[in-house]
Amino acid sequence: MSEPLYRDASAPVPDRVRDLLGRMTLTEKVGQVNQRLYGWHAYERGADGEHRLTDAFRAEVTAYDGMGALYGLQRADPWSGVTFADGITAADAAGVADAVQRHVVEETRLGIPVLLVEEVPHGHQALDGTVLPANLAVGASWDPDLYEAAAAAAARELRARGGHLALVSALDLVRDPRWGRAEECFGEDPYLASRFTEALVRGMRAQGIGVVLKHFAGQGATVGGRNSAATELGARELHEIHLAAARAGVRAGAAGVMAAYNEFDGLPCAANPYLLTELLREHWGFDGIVMADGCALDRLVRLAGDPAAAGAMALAAGTDLSLWDGAFPRLGEAVERGLVSEEALNTAVGRVLTLKFRLGLFEQPYARSSESPVAAQELSERLARASVTLLEHDGTTLPLPTGARRIAVLGPNADSVPQQIGDYTAPQRPGTGVTVLAGIRAAAGADREVTYARGCELVGGDRAGLGEAVALAAAADVAVLVLGGSSAREDGTRFEANGAAVVSSGNPAGMTCGEGVDLAELALVEGQSALLDAVAATGTPVVVVLVQGRPHALPDLSGRVGALLSAWYPGPWGGRAVADVLFGAAGPAGRLPVSVPRSAAQLPVFYNGKDHGYRGYVDQPAAARYAFGHGLSYGMVAYGPPALSRTSVPADDPRLTCTVTVENTGRTAVRETVQLYVRRVSGGSSWPRVRELRGFTGLDLAPGERRDVTFEVTAETLASVGRDLELAVEPGAFSLETGPASDRTQGAPLTVTPS
Repeated sequence: MSEPLYRDASAPVPDRVRDLLGRMTLTEKVGQVNQRLYGWHAYERGADGEHRLTDAFRAEVTAYDGMGALYGLQRADPWSGVTFADGITAADAAGVADAVQRHVVEETRLGIPVLLVEEVPHGHQALDGTVLPANLAVGASWDPDLYEAAAAAAARELRARGGHLALVSALDLVRDPRWGRAEECFGEDPYLASRFTEALVRGMRAQGIGVVLKHFAGQGATVGGRNSAATELGARELHEIHLAAARAGVRAGAAGVMAAYNEFDGLPCAANPYLLTELLREHWGFDGIVMADGCALDRLVRLAGDPAAAGAMALAAGTDLSLWDGAFPRLGEAVERGLVSEEALNTAVGRVLTLKFRLGLFEQPYARSSESPVAAQELSERLARASVTLLEHDGTTLPLPTGARRIAVLGPNADSVPQQIGDYTAPQRPGTGVTVLAGIRAAAGADREVTYARGCELVGGDRAGLGEAVALAAAADVAVLVLGGSSAREDGTRFEANGAAVVSSGNPAGMTCGEGVDLAELALVEGQSALLDAVAATGTPVVVVLVQGRPHALPDLSGRVGALLSAWYPGPWGGRAVADVLFGAAGPAGRLPVSVPRSAAQLPVFYNGKDHGYRGYVDQPAAARYAFGHGLSYGMVAYGPPALSRTSVPADDPRLTCTVTVENTGRTAVRETVQLYVRRVSGGSSWPRVRELRGFTGLDLAPGERRDVTFEVTAETLASVGRDLELAVEPGAFSLETGPASDRTQGAPLTVTPS
């Protein structure tokens, strides 16, 4: 008897999908679009240390004679409750994944492999998974090539452990830093996020991993920075700001997108046909899957009336795959009640099957190879080092001079690996990582004395530790004060059904950031502010290091501290990266991917707002404390004015070059990030923004070295969203601006004439 067509690897994928769909029952089809089981419920670890499949898993497979996808088989964190005592380590991972796959393939009628879906927010969220710096730190590196290499290393680990799909936050933007998930964003700018999203997809695809991009769309623009709340986005703001990274990810070959929790124009994203069908599929030509966020479809019951109708609503809008909800399991009922057609279900099932065929699961459903984490660890540390951003410097305090023999390291973030690795991270083995304190001690060597005091708690106003910290600072040659926030989830944290931390009053288990942890006030908490004031008052030179997952609103520290560094959750080895910058083994290379406000009351302060010329409030300026793109070096860099190869171009062929001369006028080698911005001065069909990032490049400059940096300017550089919401180059007057930051640019005029 010949093999069925869907088993023929040489047959075209559409033919294989059509053949397989024709063989499936309604129940089997419903099973393929469901991802109902929490993955850590699929196995149990016996007293002998062996992992066994659970009855719950077997029952789920039996219920649908198959399984579309299984989320988080290897996830470990306080929400799942998985630890090294009962979870899946790297040594066991491939075997457990293969056992799951073998059961699904061998114990079902059609033998359709299951998609193993894992969280990879900044490295695989599994025991022994290498943790990368959080996305905001990645964005601060302004180095997509380095991130592509790190994403590829994370994908190799995932593939070796049997995973197929990586869920990665990439599409959200930090438009309101009160939002607890700010750390998951590459920054506030759509162009910067697009370049990193492309790098992410390229790096993981090269290792055979499919990427599902989160969250589509506009989740970073919820009202008041409130998690999962409404957005007040109009179509223009959505297109100009919040769709660029998704469009870039789709072009790069993303396997899927995850519909966001928020609603757009009154409809939740998972049930929004404009977003999921008209725009994503019909206009962009996307042929991957749309996955619902965790339990999101259950929220539709309030609109639809019951779970079956909610599932029908999402399916008709373009959602293909559920996550933990009770709505999609009722799709069989929805079809039988006439709430949605079986053809609509076939379309979604076909997309899921297409992805399985494209990933080669029918030919090779099992884990492929073992992979050493060494390369990933090295790349994690390199990213951390590249992300450390120098915001203030008096020109003398850093690098720490050899004469600084006594160093006081102070603050609640100085000696904690969990507080520097961010949300969505698995438990780390004892001894993994390097704290800032440990990094400083190692770099200081035996000839310097390093003292330490916590000084205050991460949250609250307790001042009991101030005396010890002040005494150590007063006796030191320099004080390194490590402040900021934490997304570390502890055992006492309470969670929603979708894993978000529950915030009632105060901060849960000391968290100040992360999913479900939104802040109304962005200033450093009372205890940290008091510690900063007291240490600065000693007269000892002070270096402040902010380890954080969101930009905190900062007072004017010029003249009060010798240097201010930001180290956005730099990952397990971030302490060594910070120490390298402090001691001069590496220069500060990071640049701000997000504007830093003066106060929460001043928001929004993103650099690319509409250009209405607002002068500011009566009680404080409108400008950010530190602007997007800002970052200092230990050297001095001078910029010449930009020079254009053409000063007038037609709209239908706007090709030219923009060249700027950059010179290191100091005595120290520097890593400089040269930035290109476009400003629409007049013309166009909609009100312009202040300026918009359209290019950047990093270069290393030796002392005295002068280099010309040339940007290729094309239609993509100059395009804006027209009245029809399409990208087009519109005639008018432009300024092409170059410089080291969004608030320090020089411009050259350009005229775009009608075609």
